[in-house]
Amino acid sequence: MSVKIRLQRHGKKGKPFFHIVVADARAKRDGKFIEKIGTYNPITNPATIELNVDAAVQWLNNGAQPTDTARAILSYKGALYKKHLMGGVAKGAFDEAEAEKRFGAWLETKEKQVSGKTDGLAKSKADAKQAALEAEAKVNQARVDAAAKVEADAKAEADAKLAEEKAAADAKAAEEKAAEDAKNAEAAEETAEKSVVENVAETIGGAAAAVVGAVDSVKETVANVTEKIADAVAPKKEDGEAADEAKA
Repeated sequence: MSVKIRLQRHGKKGKPFFHIVVADARAKRDGKFIEKIGTYNPITNPATIELNVDAAVQWLNNGAQPTDTARAILSYKGALYKKHLMGGVAKGAFDEAEAEKRFGAWLETKEKQVSGKTDGLAKSKADAKQAALEAEAKVNQARVDAAAKVEADAKAEADAKLAEEKAAADAKAAEEKAAEDAKNAEAAEETAEKSVVENVAETIGGAAAAVVGAVDSVKETVANVTEKIADAVAPKKEDGEAADEAKA
């Protein structure tokens, strides 16, 4: 009877879990088996393997043939190496104690490798988590900066609009004030012109009245002088007339 060491699938869909079994080569993959010698969980990283190394070595010595995947698992757990050591013991190259010592040293080295890989994976996971947190922080900061920029732009736009409205209001007020000042200046000019005209008219009227008074005064003076001349001349004429009468 041909015997194989192979994997028997268990677990849910998408979450496989395998038993490491010794079975008749003619049996179905997930059918009857002779002995279960371990388990294999490929979901974890690194994969979780439980193996009865001594039973695996015994079956290998009995002629059981592992499948490719089963051989890789047996090699990973040291079953093939222990079989090799037991062959050396059988040939007398060294005793069983030396074989166990060498196998123990191999297991220690293997465990360090696995532990180093586990630590490396944990560190990589922690670094990836830290990088994700930093990236998320950068994204959040970028969102905050973008929101602040939008708010600042909106405030600047509102301030600019207010400044524009204030400038327009100031310009309008200045224009209205300028128009009012011009109107007041025009009214003041008209008032000044009217006052000047009235003053000129009053001055002219006063001058005309003064001229008229002066003319009247001159006329009166001339009349008085004329009258005085006439009075002065009249007696002389009478005296002449008397002399002429005396001569006659």
